[in-house]
Amino acid sequence: MGTRTVASGTRRPPRPEAGAASAPARPAPETPVLETRSGAVSLSHVAVMGILNATPDSFSDGGAHLDPARAADAAARMVAEGAALLDVGAESTRPGAEPVLAVEERRRLLPVLRAIRAAVRVPIAVDTTKAEVAAAALDAGADLVNDVSAGRFDPELLRLCAAARVPVVLMHMQGTPVTMQRAPCYTDVVAEVQAFLAERAAAARAAGVEPAAILVDPGIGFGKTTAHNCALLRHLDDLAMLGYPVVVGVSRKGFLGELLGGRAVGGRLFATAAAVTLAVSRGARIVRVHDVGAIRDVVTVAEALLGRDPA
Repeated sequence: MGTRTVASGTRRPPRPEAGAASAPARPAPETPVLETRSGAVSLSHVAVMGILNATPDSFSDGGAHLDPARAADAAARMVAEGAALLDVGAESTRPGAEPVLAVEERRRLLPVLRAIRAAVRVPIAVDTTKAEVAAAALDAGADLVNDVSAGRFDPELLRLCAAARVPVVLMHMQGTPVTMQRAPCYTDVVAEVQAFLAERAAAARAAGVEPAAILVDPGIGFGKTTAHNCALLRHLDDLAMLGYPVVVGVSRKGFLGELLGGRAVGGRLFATAAAVTLAVSRGARIVRVHDVGAIRDVVTVAEALLGRDPA
């Protein structure tokens, strides 16, 4: 299961990737479909992925969804507001976050995941870097894996995705959550992130993951300055040229607060909307957000303004 292409087109090739291992580029699909065990999600229009963190310390909604019943209610609301997928995690990856043992991650995650699975029918991604947590989550009803380390922290995770035949999101991060915001530095952030994602996609394929089951994420806010984040959003189309659906998470991120003079997390909705609009215009296929209803409206209007056919 993964993404299949209904039709394809030809676009300009990606940036050169000098000095880095790369995956052969293939034409970017015009109307991909994400195939999962809970059904197919058309990506001919941008899909909204709702975020639910079963953590006490996530930067935005930490502690809000630790109770399974509350998490299930929140999931049902997100689906009613237009979420095509959900993303559930139990280990914070905010800047400076300390790692959590797998046993604790499973303890937090599984009751919440089971409750959400019973409440909604849309595909659910488990946000984890650990193969043993991902395996337990897939058994509990998750449909795909979202790995912020792109398989670097636990190489077994890619083999698990291949064996289970589930899609995997490969994200770029410089360093680890503990270290990533300590003076991140690039010569060319777009070219370097593109090369990294190409190499990790090649690693996933080498582990047995089908190309159609690979998605990529530039990792906005993960080892990047505000300038790096803005450059990546402006040049998402370069990343899309790798041929994999691009997932983007800008929701309430710190760089938006910085652009607004230190605005608190709760005051970043309009900034999130602006960043999502740019991401949509540059080729994002999935946007990962907290405020599903508002951003679903943003996506709908942005696509109409861009001249895309109504969903």
